[in-house]
Amino acid sequence: MEATLTFLGSGTSMGVPTLGCDCAVCSSALSPDGDPRNRRTRPSIRLAYDRRTVLIDTGPDFHAQALREGIRRVDAVLYTHGHADHVMGFDDLRPLSFYAKGNLPIYADDHTANSIERIFDYTFRTEDRYPTSARVQIHRIDPAPGAGFDLFGACFRRIPVLHGRQQITGYRFGSAAYLTDMSDIPEESLSLLQDLDVLILDALRRDPHPSHSHLDKSVAFVEQLKPRRAFFTHMSHELDHAATEATLPPHIRLAHDGLQIRFEIAR
Repeated sequence: MEATLTFLGSGTSMGVPTLGCDCAVCSSALSPDGDPRNRRTRPSIRLAYDRRTVLIDTGPDFHAQALREGIRRVDAVLYTHGHADHVMGFDDLRPLSFYAKGNLPIYADDHTANSIERIFDYTFRTEDRYPTSARVQIHRIDPAPGAGFDLFGACFRRIPVLHGRQQITGYRFGSAAYLTDMSDIPEESLSLLQDLDVLILDALRRDPHPSHSHLDKSVAFVEQLKPRRAFFTHMSHELDHAATEATLPPHIRLAHDGLQIRFEIAR
C-alpha cells in the first residue's frame, strides 16, 4: 500500500527565521527573492494512505500548516515526546475532532501522555471538563523497542531514540522511519531500522549539540543503516538549504516544509 508523507514542518524549536536574527538564512527565509526552503516551521509530518490521515506531532505551527496543506480530517495522531515544539498544537485538533466518528485516537508513550494530560488538563479531567474540548482518547503505547500497533492496515513500531538524556519515541511504518529530536540511536533500535526505503533524521546544525544530532553524525547514521533515501529535518538557521544540500550525496536531501515523498507503508 502506497503512502504519501508530507513534511508539515522541518525546523527547530525556534523556527526559521528565528526571532531577532538577521543572519543570511533568516534573511533568505523572509525575502521574496530568497530560498523559500529556508523558511522552516516547527517539525511534524502527515501520512496519507488508504484515504486516511495520520499525523506525527502537532507543534505550535499546526494551525497554519493544516491550512497550508488543506488538512480537513485527521484519523489519528502519534506523538514522539512532550516538548512544546511537538505538542502545543494539540488544541488545534478540536474542530477536526468534532467531525470524527467517536474520539480521535492519540498514541504516545507514558511520559508523553502524562505531559499532554497535564498541559491540556481541561480536555481530560472528569470534573468541570471544558465543554468544547477536543474529543480524543489517549492510547499508551508499549514501551518495548519494536512494539507495534495497527492503524488502518499499517503497522507502526516504536523505535526508541535518545534526546540528550531522555529516551523518546521514533516510529517505523512500513519502509519508512521518522526519528526527530534524536541525539543518538541505541543499539537495540539500530536492528529495527534495516531495509528502509526512507529514513528521516534530526540534523540540527553542523556543530555537535547535547540533545540533537548534527550534520556529520546524521550522515554517518545514513551510511551505517543504508536506506535507499534519507531526509534531514529539525534544522536550525545555521543550515542554508541549497549550500548544505550541495555538500551531501544524492541519496541524502534536506527536508523542507511542504515536501512530499511516496513510499510503501505496508508490504
